[in-house]
Formats: sequence, structure tokens, C-alpha cells
Amino acid sequence: MPGSLEPLDLGVQIPYHFRCPISLELMRDPVTVCTGQTYDRPSIESWVATGNTTCPVTRAPLTDFTLIPNHTLRRLIQEWCVANRAFGVERIPTPKQPADPSVVRSLLNQASSDSAPTQLRVNSLRRLRGFARDSDKNRSLIASLGAVQILLTVVFSRNGSDEMNHEALAILVMFSLGENECEFVASDLDKIRYLSMLLFHSSMEVRVNSAALIEIVAAGTRSPELRSQISNVDEIYEGVIDLLRNPISFPRALKIGIKALFALCLVKQTRHKAVVAGAPTVLVDRLADFEKCDAERALATVELLCRVPAGCAAFAEHALTVALLVKIILKISERATEYAAGALLVLCSESERCQREAVAAGVLTQLLLLVQSDCTERAKRKAQLLLKLLRDSWPQDSIGNSDDFACSQVLVVPL
Repeated sequence: MPGSLEPLDLGVQIPYHFRCPISLELMRDPVTVCTGQTYDRPSIESWVATGNTTCPVTRAPLTDFTLIPNHTLRRLIQEWCVANRAFGVERIPTPKQPADPSVVRSLLNQASSDSAPTQLRVNSLRRLRGFARDSDKNRSLIASLGAVQILLTVVFSRNGSDEMNHEALAILVMFSLGENECEFVASDLDKIRYLSMLLFHSSMEVRVNSAALIEIVAAGTRSPELRSQISNVDEIYEGVIDLLRNPISFPRALKIGIKALFALCLVKQTRHKAVVAGAPTVLVDRLADFEKCDAERALATVELLCRVPAGCAAFAEHALTVALLVKIILKISERATEYAAGALLVLCSESERCQREAVAAGVLTQLLLLVQSDCTERAKRKAQLLLKLLRDSWPQDSIGNSDDFACSQVLVVPL
């Protein structure tokens, strides 16, 4: 092999022996296989995962798939990174080693043992939590050893301590739950009431983790009856919505809170409870704080709650609702635009004041741009319906009154 490869855009050449023979990129977690060759861990793991059983360089059979960390080479790479910091090279962090399956299995056994001392069970859960946080690979390993069923049992156990239950809950929300596991929780009203109670715990982390499990279960349960049972539990909306009032001190609360609220509001029969709990005011007040995906969920929730008479009235009463919805059109994403237009359509259909506010906020320009854009057909239909609804509110000199306006003939599509 040559002494150096082509220089990267860093203004410095990376020594060939610091590069992974598979990816040709700087190794971040060098590991040695049984043939003595060293590769970057993700690259060789991907090589083996695709069915290859030979060493990529020597082509010799891999008789042992154990990957041994090459600490010496990793330290040399780190020293080289530090020495070339002036060229924009960042020091690679020391990688955390994957969890040992036998250790994980032992920790799960200890955590699930009713005969084990409570503190030992808590400590075992804390170590599992640390492993789960480290990497996706660790989480896959933990899940493969039946952790979800064990954790579900521990979360709702009354044979331990609150601390043990809360530790198990913190780990459980890192995993996906299957339909049967979601129904295991949703079908037991006592379990849902317990999670609802945790929404008012003194620890913000416990509250957020409880909301996270509620969202996972509500979204993963297909039965309409069970989903309705979840959203009908007393104070569950109050607890979830209260999380949205405190996003600055605990940013994760905002993300989990809107996911849980959206999942609960998918149940039509209980949306009025969200309105009573103050969802319209909180959603409008926090709308600017959401990231893209969360903003889409928030706007979808706004549109859902606008379909409830009390919700529509509450949004209409908020001084910022209409102006914010108009501003969002074509700004965040196609879905966000669709939901914002849908909410405006409902609000303006019920309130002439909202019509005037929308026009004053510049909705006509936004809608004209929207119907000519490449957005979704549903968004365009909503925009066309809204344009037709607002026709009497257009200024006299508006282009909208022109007979040659392409969207003047609108098909009325039932909502």
C-alpha cells in the first residue's frame, strides 16, 4: 500500500494505517480480527452482517468473529488528531465498548428476581440503563434478551421500591413495544392510572418518562376501545399538557409532551378533555418552540382540536392563533402547511373575526402561493376552500377579485 492516500478537504493527509481498509476513512474505533488485520468497528461489523465470512484484506476465513479493541492504534490516532488540530482535525472520542451479552443477561436476571435485595435490583437497572444509553447496538442486544417483558413487569411491580420502578421505566421508554406489549398495559386500567399519577411526580424525569410510555402504548394499540380507555383516564390530559408548560428547564418535556398529546387527541371522543385541560392556549404559546417534526405534530393536534366546538372557540379567542397559522404556511414543511391551512379553514368557517384577522395577517398572498406550489393535493384543496370562504373579505383591489383568477372555480370537498 502507498505511504499516503489522497488528501481530504482538511489540508492534511491521513496516514494510510490510520484508515480503515474497508471504508478508507479515519478509524474511530479500531478493532483487530482473528487474522491480525485491523478495521473500524462499524465497517467490519457491517461486512460480517452482510454474510461475509472472510477477512476483507487477507481473504482468509474468519474462524472467530471476536473483535478485539486495538487500544494502541486508537491512542496513536488520537495523538495524530491532536497534533493536526490546526488543520481542523477533531480528536476522536474514546469509544465505549459494547456490552457483554453474559453481563447483560446477568443484570436482567438480578433486576427481575423478587428474592434479590431491592438495592441490588436498582443497581442492576442502573447499569442496564447505562448500557442502553451507550449505543443502538447495546439496545438491540438488551432487547434480544427479553428485556422489554422483564422491564414491563418491574415498572408495575409492587414488590420493590418506587426507585426501582422509575429506573425500569427510564430504560423501557428507550425501546419499541409490540402490539401485544402495548395491549398488556392498555388493557389494565390500574396500569394506566399508575402512569397518569406519575405525570404529577416531583421528578421531571419521571413525569416525562411516564408520558413517553403513555405515548408508546397509545400509538401502538390498535383497539379503538383500549385507546379510548387510555385517553379517558382522569387527569391524563392535564398531566401531559403540563409538561408543555415547562420546556425551557427540561427540553425533552416539550418533545415527549407533544407526542403524547397528539397520540391522545387521535381519540375523537375525548378531545374535549384536552380543550378543558388548556391544550389550545399551550399549543399556541409553544408553537414557535417546536422543532420541525414536533411542529408538525403540534399543528396536526391544533387541527384536530379545532374540530371540537369548544376547541375551535378557544383557539379563536387566543390573540395569536390566526397570525401564527398564517405565518407558518409554506415555512416549515408540506405537512405543517397542510395542517395550518386546515386549522385556518375551520376557524374562518366559524368566525368572521378570524376571517378578518387572517386577511390582515396576509393570508391571501400565502394561499395564492400555496395553490401554485408543489405541496400536497390536500393542502391545495384546503387552500382553495379557504380562498373561496374569504372571497367576500378580500380588499376591493385584490387580485382575488379578478375574473381570470385560476382558482375562482373551486370544487367544494367535504371535510
